[in-house]
Amino acid sequence: MAELAGRGARVALVSTDEFATWDEPVSWWPRLETGVLEPLRAGRPGRYRRVDWSTGVPLPGEEVEIPVPEVLVLEGVSSGRARMRPSLSLLTWLDGGSEAERLDRAAERDGEGSRAELRRWQLFERGWFAVDGTRAAADRVVTPREW
Repeated sequence: MAELAGRGARVALVSTDEFATWDEPVSWWPRLETGVLEPLRAGRPGRYRRVDWSTGVPLPGEEVEIPVPEVLVLEGVSSGRARMRPSLSLLTWLDGGSEAERLDRAAERDGEGSRAELRRWQLFERGWFAVDGTRAAADRVVTPREW
């Protein structure tokens, strides 16, 4: 993103973490589609209500406006879903290491109290990505050595 912005491109980042909750790891997608993607495609700013994770419990957060960018970066779980792929110019898969390594990093980031929810989320991801074929569809796979 910094490289694109450094070249003068208007870049916007939308993270799926700002939509997902423990109980809705991917079913929130219609809010992204109608609030952000459809308006941006029509040349209008997008809007959504961010999920606030600051307490460790997902709560409705502030409203976010996304000005119309030249480049939109979607990042996070399910941002490369099959339904979205025809609209993507590049799909990058970030290979975060083993499930145990990823779980340890996430629990370190979010606190040990979230470990059980993170593990449940991880098991969901395993099934989601297997069915969706996200990694196999990626244009580029980035490994921890490349971080």
